[in-house]
Amino acid sequence: MGKKKDKDVDAEDHGIGQRSPKLCGTNYPVSIAFIVVNEFCERFSYYGMKAVLTLYFIHYLRWDKNLSTGVYHAFSSLCYFTPLLGAMIADSWLGKFKTVIYLSIVYVIGHVVKSVGAIPDVGDSTAHVVFSMLGLVLIAFGTGGIKPCVAAFGGDQFDEEHTEERTKFFSIFYMSINAGSVLSTIITPILRGDVKCFGGDCYALAFGVPAALMVIALVVFIAGSGLYKKSPSEGNILVRVCRCIGFAIRNRWRSSKNSPKRSHWLDWAEEKYSKRLIQEIKMVFRVLVLYIPLPMFWALFDQQGSRWTLQATRMNMDFGGGFIIKPDQMQMLNALLILVFIPIFDMGIYPLIGLCRIKLTPLRKMATGMILAALAFCAATVVEINVIKSVVEPPLAKESLVQVYNLMNSEVTVQFPGHTVLSDPFKSYEDPSGYTSLPLTGKSQLYTVTVTHNGTEYQCGLTFTERTAYSLFLHTAQPGDTVCKLVKDHIIKSETGDAYLRFINTHTENINITIGTDEFFAAANYGISQNISVPRGEYNGIVSKTNSNQYHIDLGLLDFGAFYTVILSKESNGLTFKKMEDIQANNIHIAWQIPQYVFITAGEVMFSITGLEFSYSQAPASMKSVLQAGWLMTVAFGNVIVLIVAEGAGMEQWTEFLLFAGLLVAVSIIFSIMAYFYTYVDPDQLDKIFEEDTDDEKVENSDRKKNEAVSLIDMPKQTNM
Repeated sequence: MGKKKDKDVDAEDHGIGQRSPKLCGTNYPVSIAFIVVNEFCERFSYYGMKAVLTLYFIHYLRWDKNLSTGVYHAFSSLCYFTPLLGAMIADSWLGKFKTVIYLSIVYVIGHVVKSVGAIPDVGDSTAHVVFSMLGLVLIAFGTGGIKPCVAAFGGDQFDEEHTEERTKFFSIFYMSINAGSVLSTIITPILRGDVKCFGGDCYALAFGVPAALMVIALVVFIAGSGLYKKSPSEGNILVRVCRCIGFAIRNRWRSSKNSPKRSHWLDWAEEKYSKRLIQEIKMVFRVLVLYIPLPMFWALFDQQGSRWTLQATRMNMDFGGGFIIKPDQMQMLNALLILVFIPIFDMGIYPLIGLCRIKLTPLRKMATGMILAALAFCAATVVEINVIKSVVEPPLAKESLVQVYNLMNSEVTVQFPGHTVLSDPFKSYEDPSGYTSLPLTGKSQLYTVTVTHNGTEYQCGLTFTERTAYSLFLHTAQPGDTVCKLVKDHIIKSETGDAYLRFINTHTENINITIGTDEFFAAANYGISQNISVPRGEYNGIVSKTNSNQYHIDLGLLDFGAFYTVILSKESNGLTFKKMEDIQANNIHIAWQIPQYVFITAGEVMFSITGLEFSYSQAPASMKSVLQAGWLMTVAFGNVIVLIVAEGAGMEQWTEFLLFAGLLVAVSIIFSIMAYFYTYVDPDQLDKIFEEDTDDEKVENSDRKKNEAVSLIDMPKQTNM
């Protein structure tokens, strides 16, 4: 979604500057080519880094899912608080050009620091966390700071009379954003997963390439310096608004009880500020009140890069024909679908609804967009419920999990005193039926387990610890003797779709098995190898060596997220094996995520684009930057909501999805009630009310003419918000 806010134009006075040469006899300044290329590289840099961020937290920094989700959304939130700082620096101090230059340097430094933190040889785990967090903070200040400047700076390059060309420029600008987003969310996951460095996934490269693209973005932007039309900083309207509000509050507080009452609390600023400015702020406040419920939409929308990506890691990602998608690549669907849905809605759905004589006002569109986003999370809930069927949930306090492998020559029964668990007999070399919950009386408990084999009972003393999963291997050490071997199991599925594999060696010689770069060692006489993750794929011709011979075995497909135990036995014809599936493979295809992406993107089109169109139409042109700041704040606070829920709720993922869907439905009802009582206004009527302007207000009116031209073309590029 991030693209949505990137197209916001902080429309300001273009100022008087040099005329840039034109492109091939057109009215397009040559300078815009540098700005478009800069934006493409910067967006590639941002979205490429962000695409792999959640998995980086989990696999490289070893954080749990909730902490990873929380930090991801804290970073996203910061990226939408910092545009306020960037706008104030540009408007009140440096101007747009210098602001973009200086904050881009901060941006590059952040990327470099982040990439260094992803190199395992640089420091310890604490250093990696420090580098990562410092890099993300610098990136947030860089990307947020330039966000309100670049698009507006591009609009400044056009002469006042070239409104049509400016419109087309913003369309091209919007396309560059989406192109950078789509390509980066395809390429950086490939760099992460398919390129190996430092003995694992190459996060250093996945972050390093976006860093290089940001360097290119900065170089390209500087290269066009001599061609730009540069407007000086002329003061920030947001600062003026805040000062006016502050003065009104202070003046009201200091006034005596005998002071005459005023119709609105903002009227207490009349002693210092013009009535026109006060009236414009009142109009803005009417819109900002409607913004109050909006963060909940963004709370759902921005989970595409966190919770939805984590959901994708537990799904089947094989589309056949050798095409396997990576879980962090699914985010590209939003950028692709948005390009498809915009013309469909504008030229198809909205006109059809109009033909049905249904009045689809902007606020009704926004409420519908909220419902569509809620439906997206309902779809995600259904997918999650089916996904977790192949997942073994870790045992709780005073509970263990156990599964039994019968490696004897006939069936056995296993009895736990006082319990009926595992009451059915186990056939010889039968695939385990799954983990069974075993209650404990405390943190650990000693069970005297009775194993019955060929009519003979054997006693095994086994100690189980809470919150732990076990495999119980039953085998014969010598005729008439039964051995119970209890082994702790790893049951957490890989977040990258890898399979887990271990070997049991029933042979009388030690066996070494080589799979890729991984070495498995299983000692003789029922020795058990380590449980190691291997990439999903076909494994045939695997080399297995004993002290006296070398064998080749064909394991076949080791599927996404499955856990396998391979029993190796020595027969007269060589080394034989039996592959058992301990934990089921990911059997829900990742294509089942497509409906939730369709719903969330349709909701974005109806909510985000319409929301900005409505906001801009309901406030004076001079206040558009104030509304832009308010809109970005709704995104920031939406991410804060996710952070709070992820860290504090402690509920199952499917119930969390359902909670978000329910909350958004409730918020959409509240928003609909607020919208019902809202009265649409025409800000241009202010010109008729205030016929006499101060010199400053005349400048503002001049600004409005320019800003209205920009705002007309500003809406399409908001679509990725």
